[in-house]
Amino acid sequence: MGNGGSALDVEMSSLSSSTNERPQIRRTPMRPMIAEYDPKKQGVKTELSDMVLVKYKCEKNEVPISVTNGSTLPLVERPDDEEAALYNPFEHRKLAHPTSDMDTLIHLLKGSLGTGILAMPLAFKNSGLAFGLIATFFIGAVCTYCVHILVKCAHALCRRTQTPSLGFADVAEAAFLVGPEPVQKYARLAKATINTFLVIDLIGCCCVYIVFISTNVKQVVDYYTESETNLRIFMAALLPLLIVFSLVRNLKYLAPFSMIANILIATGMAVTFYYIFRDLPSIEGKTHFSTWQQLPMFFGTAIFALEGIGVVMPLENNMRTPQHFIGCPGVLNIGMFFVVLLYSLVGFFGYLRYGDKTLGSITLNLPQDEILAQSVKLMIAIAIFFTYGLQFYVPMEIIWKNIKHRFGSKKLTAEYIVRIVLVIFTVVIAIAIPNLGPFISLVGAVCLSTLGLMFPSIIELVTVWELENGLGSYNWRLWKNIAIILFGVLGFVTGTYVSLQEIIENK
Repeated sequence: MGNGGSALDVEMSSLSSSTNERPQIRRTPMRPMIAEYDPKKQGVKTELSDMVLVKYKCEKNEVPISVTNGSTLPLVERPDDEEAALYNPFEHRKLAHPTSDMDTLIHLLKGSLGTGILAMPLAFKNSGLAFGLIATFFIGAVCTYCVHILVKCAHALCRRTQTPSLGFADVAEAAFLVGPEPVQKYARLAKATINTFLVIDLIGCCCVYIVFISTNVKQVVDYYTESETNLRIFMAALLPLLIVFSLVRNLKYLAPFSMIANILIATGMAVTFYYIFRDLPSIEGKTHFSTWQQLPMFFGTAIFALEGIGVVMPLENNMRTPQHFIGCPGVLNIGMFFVVLLYSLVGFFGYLRYGDKTLGSITLNLPQDEILAQSVKLMIAIAIFFTYGLQFYVPMEIIWKNIKHRFGSKKLTAEYIVRIVLVIFTVVIAIAIPNLGPFISLVGAVCLSTLGLMFPSIIELVTVWELENGLGSYNWRLWKNIAIILFGVLGFVTGTYVSLQEIIENK
């Protein structure tokens, strides 16, 4: 199929033909077959096997899915190891506008620097100064290593399946499809699971954005009106604006808003640093380790802030020189070093400045009697509002791609209805959980410990399991990945429990 693309992995079938004397067995290495496209499963069903020609394998090799509908396709055996080793996926990527190393680094920083940075002082409040600094670098290193695992597996699977590029969910599906036979039937489930967690994570981030915007605006309005308005009223008031913004279906129309948001966030952060360092107290007498009970809240907030695994594969797939993404020093290592360093500085000095009075977002600690400080809260709130549209775009794309076949000729109307319902859902969840700190920790613990830690380790194990010496000397890859998975499970369970407990208590 296409330019060196992979097709179905099937067992060779034998046919018998009768003669005058006795039946003889004749083996055919391959024969044509009828492949019928099933829109509900987004795959091609064959008469010989339950295996499907997965949609991305057509699209990535520039064969439109419509071409495969009812077409006669030749069977192609899985390429052997030598053939796979000769295939270079980077040479087969046809990109209209490939990004340079510097462009990718800027996009990586932009994708990783979100509202989480404003919550880092709260994370340090739940850990203590010294422990928070060490633990932030440790979590940052583990998250970066897991991204390395994912990208390396993607490159290996691109060669084995002879596919130019793979997304995060596609990597999982491909790993299971070419992995040990007992797990091959779970390939579609693996892809669906990752897409589900990506949707939950991004929808959760949209909810956090709503709480964040409303909390900052409320503090400014309450101060100047000398009133005390319920936070939920501000969230409900956002609904019409968010609905209008979410109806934008084309990313290019959101680009100007993204640029404005970047300028506002950069300005707001600069002013915030000014206030943090203006009256910085001594480090003496500060808490260096909080309590064991508070550490799960730290873990959830820190991983929410640091984990940007959702943006990694799109960035790597669009690079002019993707081999520079990982390695030493590599775009990923340089980018994550600066991200972790910046988050550590904000967390450390933010908590040092405000101590036990540190709130869910550091902007909420800025003075209320100074116009400059109040303007920062509005700047950040407007920036996050503009970012909501971009954040909302991705989960909507995933959801719509999986349900649009149900609506026939009324797809456009149905899409707008789904968009409106999804926005209403995010506002309802935000109204139900208006406490910013535990909400951030909950999203981090539930989604990002699975996406950022557990799934890359599982993908690597499935990818290397049947390779010669794939698990390494003394099975070190097995034990290493089990340790990362257990660390993710620990963070998932404890972070979720403590976050939910605090949300319930605050109600």
